[in-house]
Amino acid sequence: MTGQDWLEKDFYAVLGVPKDADAAAVKKAYRALARKHHPDANAGDAAAEQRFKDIGEAYSVLSDPEKRQQYDAVRAMRSGARFTAGSGAGPGGAGFEDLFGGMFGGAPRGGYGTRTSGRRSSQGSQEFDDLLADLLGGQAGFGGAPGGGPTGGFPGATRGPVKGADLTATARVTLARALLGAEVDVQVADPGAGPRTVHVRLPAGVKDGQKVRVRGKGATGSAGRGDLLVTVRVESHEVFSWDGAALRVNVPVTFAEAALGATVQVPTLEGVARLKVPAGTPSGRTFRLKGRGPAVKGAPTDLLATVTVVVPQKLSGEARAAVETLRRADEGADPRADLLAAAESLRQEVAS
Repeated sequence: MTGQDWLEKDFYAVLGVPKDADAAAVKKAYRALARKHHPDANAGDAAAEQRFKDIGEAYSVLSDPEKRQQYDAVRAMRSGARFTAGSGAGPGGAGFEDLFGGMFGGAPRGGYGTRTSGRRSSQGSQEFDDLLADLLGGQAGFGGAPGGGPTGGFPGATRGPVKGADLTATARVTLARALLGAEVDVQVADPGAGPRTVHVRLPAGVKDGQKVRVRGKGATGSAGRGDLLVTVRVESHEVFSWDGAALRVNVPVTFAEAALGATVQVPTLEGVARLKVPAGTPSGRTFRLKGRGPAVKGAPTDLLATVTVVVPQKLSGEARAAVETLRRADEGADPRADLLAAAESLRQEVAS
């Protein structure tokens, strides 16, 4: 992009922001437009691709305070000056060289300090671009960069490389493979290259719903491929579940075991462990068995055993008689008293 382009292109209009927009507003507008017109979201749309380039071009200038100041100065000259080199600018119509002299303190370089004949042909246009290049530090176009880079690191620079988009996929594994780690093949829907298969290594101890990032396996871009985000789905197991830090198991106990206390057997991946259930244990209480979970990456984990009181569906005559005796002993005790009192308190507060 040449200096003359700065005169002809309204970068504020491209981004749809006012000329006094702050940096945050400029950035917000750029992100919204870039997302809308990104080539990955508009495959085969030449107009959207050009629009994306224009958006990046505008942002690269307006997001840099120094370049924005220079751009505003050049645009101000465009509206307030006659771009002629001749002396016939007339009263009130400052010449091109007068404006540059006023802006940058003194007469411009390169012969613009003298008023000669009104030459403003292709040679004059080139001289104008050369002068802008001097004013902008040797690079009139936004594509030049401090340090000699082709794009200067500005987001959306039209000549800069663009990394491919990130893609997503799902991997389904058994609980055993999740605990041990696994290598799986996942199907990837790549908008640019079509469906393809990617080989993925899942780490040991991966849990259900976890996302694994695979570098360089996303969509292709001029700056290389994006990444692939693989969501892991661990198949349910009839006994165990894994939360990423500990193995879990539900342990059924009888009412008598929970009420009177008992020592019960708990399954582990290495056999059977013994768990002491204290008297008066309520259903749903969880006990931690240290080091009885699987070893993940060489480190031991724990086993969390949740006690569930089982209510028999059928009772023998003797068992029924025992329960009837217990019920008579519990007459007058209401386990729901606190529950009802708390609910009544809230009801009265809402009604008042």
